[in-house]
Amino acid sequence: MIEFSKKEAIKFGWEITKRNIYFFIIILLLIGGIETSLSYLNNFLVKKNILLGFSLMFLYIILYMIFNLGLIKISLKFYDNEKPKISDIFSQYHLFFKYFLASILYTLISILGYLLLIIPGVIFSIRLCFFGYLIVDKNSGVIESLKKSWEITKGNTWNLFILLILLVLINILGFLALVIGLFWAIPTSLLAQAFVYRKLSESLQLKNQEN
Repeated sequence: MIEFSKKEAIKFGWEITKRNIYFFIIILLLIGGIETSLSYLNNFLVKKNILLGFSLMFLYIILYMIFNLGLIKISLKFYDNEKPKISDIFSQYHLFFKYFLASILYTLISILGYLLLIIPGVIFSIRLCFFGYLIVDKNSGVIESLKKSWEITKGNTWNLFILLILLVLINILGFLALVIGLFWAIPTSLLAQAFVYRKLSESLQLKNQEN
């Protein structure tokens, strides 16, 4: 079974964030500013023009997903000892449709699991959670990204579950620290997940080569 260290993952996220805190503050302020502006504008316009309001809401969803892809790219660059740029937050826009469709499928599978007996939903949500990383990192297709995520997380459901709980707690602490702590907690969480993705995918690749 391929394993990873939760302690090493969080430590990696913490150390990289510490060395690049101003970069992450700029990134998070940029994302937060754009999303908040669109949200307020949408709430204002939807009362005057429903069609325009829904158009802005769709734009919000598009940007939200592009930002998610950009954050994944930035996190992977840090792991690979590359220097990311602010513009990287927009760099993965060409993967939007693939990511959008995979996100819908991921959500439907997870919901189906929760409807069955809750526990299957938790398992599906955890085992398939790296589909976005595979789309960005390997340019995997919609179905392929979900299949590969399922493959690299084999035997690590419980380990990943505990890690996610720890990351949630870190973000709660960041929020309680006058919200300012989120500028540290969010990057730490993103980088920890990138660390785990890389460790699992690299270990599986090495294992397959040995076989």
